[in-house]
Formats: sequence, C-alpha cells, structure tokens
Amino acid sequence: MTDIHPSAIVADGVQLGEDIRIGPYCVIGPNVELGDGTELISHVSIAGRTQIGANTKVFPFASIGHQPQDLKYQGEPSWLVIGCNNIIREHVTMNPGTEGGGMETRVGNNCLFMVGAHVAHDCQIDDNAILVNNATLAGHVEIGEWAIVGGLSAVHQFVRIGKHAMIGGMTGVEQDVIPYGSVMGNRARLFGLNLVGLKRRDFSRDDIHEMRKAYRLIFAEEGTMAERLEDVAEDFADYKPVMEIVEFIQADSSRSICHPGLDDAA
Repeated sequence: MTDIHPSAIVADGVQLGEDIRIGPYCVIGPNVELGDGTELISHVSIAGRTQIGANTKVFPFASIGHQPQDLKYQGEPSWLVIGCNNIIREHVTMNPGTEGGGMETRVGNNCLFMVGAHVAHDCQIDDNAILVNNATLAGHVEIGEWAIVGGLSAVHQFVRIGKHAMIGGMTGVEQDVIPYGSVMGNRARLFGLNLVGLKRRDFSRDDIHEMRKAYRLIFAEEGTMAERLEDVAEDFADYKPVMEIVEFIQADSSRSICHPGLDDAA
C-alpha cells in the first residue's frame, strides 16, 4: 500500500510504483518516476525528469533532479536516472544531465551516498559505489563499480575513477585513477592498489599477488608507459583484472593518469 503523508506535495503526473512511502513535507515534481518500495523519509525535494528505481531510500533534505549548476544549461529536457536499492542520505544533491554531456546523469544500483555528497550533471556512476560524507563530483565524472570516494574529497570534471578504486579522505582528484588503485593527498597521488577493498571483495591472495606484480611493471621507471603497457598486456593477457587496468589507461580520456607518489607501496 502506498502511503503519502498529508503534508507532502505530489504533483499531477508523477508515476508511482507500488508500496511507496512519502513522508512529511516532501515535494515531488510532475515528471518524476518512483519505483516500487521507494521511501522518502521527510523534507525530500525531487524535480525534473527524474527516475528512481525500486527500494531506494532517500533521507531528509536531499535535493534530487533540480537544475544543474552549469551556466551553459538552457533548460533542455535532460534526465537523472537512479537505479535500485540505493541509499541517499541527508543533504545529498544530484543534478540531471546537459546537452553538452549526453543529456543524462546516471546512478547504478546498490550505491550509498552519505551526508552532503554531490553528484553533478552528466556523471556516470556504476553499481555498488560509495560517496562518503561531503564527497563532491564535478560534471562528467565516471565512477566504476565498487569504487569509494572518501569524505571531503573533490573530483575534477571529466575524471574517470576505475572500478574497485579507493579515494582517500580530503583528496583532490585531478587525474584519472586506475581500476583497483588507491590514491590520496592534497592533489591525489597513486599509493598502490586498494588492497583492503580487494580483500573485502574476496580476491584471492594469488590474484592480489599478480596484480601487484603488474602494477610495479606498469609504473616502473624503465621505458615509456606505452612500452610497459605492451609488455604487461603480453605477460598478463589471460588475467582479467590486469587487462582492465591496461585498457583503462589506454582508453581515450581528456585527463591524464594519476601516477604513484614518492612513498608508493603496491
């Protein structure tokens, strides 16, 4: 049974699934779609062309789907698409896409957005990602699955963060972060692989050993990056996690790759 508090304002045209709970003082715009089992606790504001998947829970004072913070935005009918089973905590902000970025901001499934996290226009976030308190994504950022962006961190526009990567708290990320990497610092430097995350996700000891060996080869001092990637691709051709790192680095990107810091230890 859908339960809408008398103080909530739900515009005509809203598409509601089954078993929706909309708490006190929520305001829902006319082009919003809420999937089955979605819960808005209270004081949630959802606007624009916004789709929220099933069993997502949104906490008080979140602002979802309102106009992007982009001066080039001219009211184009862009989208914010949020998947299923997400947790969106207090004061989180998420903006729809723009004409300059494909017209869609997308969030996958099973993600956690802690207090004050910001997802700007045209970001693409894969499943199981976590943005810790006050983590901030600029426009067009890509976050891979299982990546974690630490508290008070800021990610520059167009940066890619690979799957299973870990961004340390209070880090400024200006360059792409390789899959499985761990970065930290006032301006992010790579400090090896995200070993804690890999162990939590049941990567075997042998898997981690092979990834560390490949990491050291990729970021060795000898030769060029292109030459080292070619060697690693040949030596680890049958090992998927390593090839994901190689392909990530080789892919076209407007940002350079984040490199190891002085005290790096893979």
